[in-house]
Amino acid sequence: MNCKREVYLDYSASTPVDPRVLDAMMPYFSEIYGNSTSSHRQGQQGENAIEDARARVAKVLNCKLSEVVFTSCGSESDNLAIRGAAWRASQGGKPTRLITTPVEHSAVINTVLQLGELMDLETVIIPVDQYGLVRLDQFAEACKGGAAVASIIYANNEVGSVNELAELAAIAREHGVLFHSDAVQAGGQLSLNVEQLGLDLLSLSAHKFYGPKGVGLLYVKDGIDLPSVMTGGGHEGGRRAGTHNTAFIVGLATALELAYAESEERLTHFRHLRDRLIAGILSRIDGAMLSGHPAERLPSHASFVLPGIDANALLMRLDLSGIAASSGSACKTGNPEPSDALLALSFTPDEAKCGLRLSVGTRTSDADVDYALEILVDAVGKLRAVKREFVA
Repeated sequence: MNCKREVYLDYSASTPVDPRVLDAMMPYFSEIYGNSTSSHRQGQQGENAIEDARARVAKVLNCKLSEVVFTSCGSESDNLAIRGAAWRASQGGKPTRLITTPVEHSAVINTVLQLGELMDLETVIIPVDQYGLVRLDQFAEACKGGAAVASIIYANNEVGSVNELAELAAIAREHGVLFHSDAVQAGGQLSLNVEQLGLDLLSLSAHKFYGPKGVGLLYVKDGIDLPSVMTGGGHEGGRRAGTHNTAFIVGLATALELAYAESEERLTHFRHLRDRLIAGILSRIDGAMLSGHPAERLPSHASFVLPGIDANALLMRLDLSGIAASSGSACKTGNPEPSDALLALSFTPDEAKCGLRLSVGTRTSDADVDYALEILVDAVGKLRAVKREFVA
């Protein structure tokens, strides 16, 4: 076996900051540090940097500058979209139903469930198919009679499947339902052209596309009035209070620009490595099953169910050999309970404890994949042998 090396295969959880992004951010820590709402020169320089970043983001999203709201992360963006839509509908006497799926990020599903409990709102959880995708006919049925908002994930964080977002948005629009998508995993890998997708609301987080942690955005279509979840100053058009994090906002815009300027090269690299991982695992590990859609999935994402393997024990073995991986969503890692997402895909409770997610990135190499496959096959074999001895 090869000597231990460090192989990071958890890019779906977080990515390293691109050195070019860090270079763009640096002046705003110690040189241009004024509060962007101040009227003096330092403040104006900060405001100019933020508005320049907003323009660059708007170009990627194909939207108006006023439709870009900077936040602290994808979770805050999800909360602002769903809570804001629910509160506004409740105040305006409109339908207050909330529509989502069982395979959403926790920032979406937990927000929907909490609003249902505390505000006594009707919640509709649409089932997904065996790949974790929403069926268009079931979504159309759920939208009948209206709703405050429907929130459907663009690309699933645990199994990588990609929903037919434009078709879903068209159905929502037909029924007068605001349509929000958590596109955090899609950032840098799938189209974010909100005009073509037909979205009302879209959430992103910079650290998924080689930007810094602690900054995100929410696209809010012109004409949608969302009350602020965070009250205080009138930042971001009154939709989000809090002093602007100028350096991180500049970093988000730079990272997003780079991701789409270099998308052809990056995505070709991702798909090559992803497909090598999938082929290697399915051919070398008995009983291994690919989770999520075999074709309509994120270019960087490979996920599996490995029957008879405790996911946490496997992750520990991989980590000891220098391999960083995940059993599913980063927000679920370490949870001994079956994955809700895998249960929704009709895996059994035992199988839903056996998930493995491997995601590649710009720094991943063919040699990394070779090493990971070697270590993984060996680890699975040893864990299964220990289990057989214990049962015997």
